[in-house]
Amino acid sequence: MTLRRSATLTLILCGLLSPVLRAQAPDDGLDLRFANGIAAIVEDKVITVDDIRREISPLIPQLQREARNEADFNRRLEQLQDSIIQDLIDRVLIIKEFRKDEKKQIPMGFIDRRIADIQAEQFDNDRSKFLAYLRARGTTLREYRREVEEDIIYGYMRQQQRKSQSIVSPVRIETFYEENKDRFYQEDSVHLRLIQLNRNAGETELQHYTRGMEVINRFHAGEKFEDLAKEYSQDSRRTRGGDWGWQKRSDLKKEFSEPLFTLKAGEVSNPVMTPEGCFILFAEERKYAGIQPIDEVRDEIERILIQQMGRQSEDRWLERLRRNGYVKHY
Repeated sequence: MTLRRSATLTLILCGLLSPVLRAQAPDDGLDLRFANGIAAIVEDKVITVDDIRREISPLIPQLQREARNEADFNRRLEQLQDSIIQDLIDRVLIIKEFRKDEKKQIPMGFIDRRIADIQAEQFDNDRSKFLAYLRARGTTLREYRREVEEDIIYGYMRQQQRKSQSIVSPVRIETFYEENKDRFYQEDSVHLRLIQLNRNAGETELQHYTRGMEVINRFHAGEKFEDLAKEYSQDSRRTRGGDWGWQKRSDLKKEFSEPLFTLKAGEVSNPVMTPEGCFILFAEERKYAGIQPIDEVRDEIERILIQQMGRQSEDRWLERLRRNGYVKHY
């Protein structure tokens, strides 16, 4: 198989090729790997090759783009299959854990709203298209409602596990900062506001420049740059007071970066003359190259650590569910 033929593989995985074409097209290996069509049994549920194909098919295009050659594609495909099988196993175990508590129920109206959202997003709010999709899958509406309910349960249970870890000690934040300072290096950057003055018909370069200086003189006389931008600027950010947000030196053309990065916070440049117009640059705030102080990144570190702790908590929870559940791999 070559990557040029991978579009055919996608059709196989989606189940869209006829039996004759399937015989001629490259095989995804699932039928050989699971000759009985069963990948695993979890509790009382069978995970089939078709279940795996349904999950894999939307992911194949990205796999094709990322693979360097046929061997790499096959390696990635097998890893993806293993990951999907584990996810399908975990899904069954998580839903079983939810149903242990008979008091826990997903409200019917919640399921109805989710199905309505799916019809709107995926089927243009056309119920006949939605029902045709179910028929093509060989799935009844009742079975589909159960799938949607289980999707909701699965998402809810995983989210609850991630949220269970939400307190990070200051010591842990400081330790992470000291051990990962390179992650918090920042380039020179400026919170930029600008005013663009387009050249009027018949206006000379000097007249154009003089117009820019008149605006700058009003700024030096005490008027706010933001207000001047709303009055004068002819660019797309005029209504926002010429606010272009934080810009790094590497983000800008040399004719803008050179004058801008000589400014201190609160300073304005002389008119920058270009074929596109006259530009007046204002440095609202400055950040200088270097490691950011811990107080500037404390919230970011806390978010990172909460995510890490949430993943670790979820992994321990899943390991417990796997140990306590019945799982048979094929």
